[in-house]
Amino acid sequence: MQPYSKSLKPLSQKLRTEQTDAERKLWQQINRDQLLGFRFNRQKPLLNYIVDFYCSKAKLIIELDGSQHYNPDYQEKDRLRDAELNSLGFTVMRFSNNEIYLEIEAVIEQIYLFLEKVRANLP
Repeated sequence: MQPYSKSLKPLSQKLRTEQTDAERKLWQQINRDQLLGFRFNRQKPLLNYIVDFYCSKAKLIIELDGSQHYNPDYQEKDRLRDAELNSLGFTVMRFSNNEIYLEIEAVIEQIYLFLEKVRANLP
């Protein structure tokens, strides 16, 4: 289990009950081990962050970005966050909400291809 700030647990639980439409749409595609048997958690506390979707077996984090993520200040925070998570061996995949709404099949295919590579390298 990855370490996380215990103070984030109540917020992560709240975010799970108040998911966005984009989060709900992606969750319908990846929950219940639908992608090659890989299990995902949503709104998972990890370090000092809450990540949208997390697969511990694949060390994969999926982030969905709404319009606020295109603000330069937000982009810098996202870049620093991703760099910290990458330095710990996590892969961070980011998709815009629009990609989820308009190109969900392409998003799922990218995730699937990543998980296929992970599965090929599992003992």
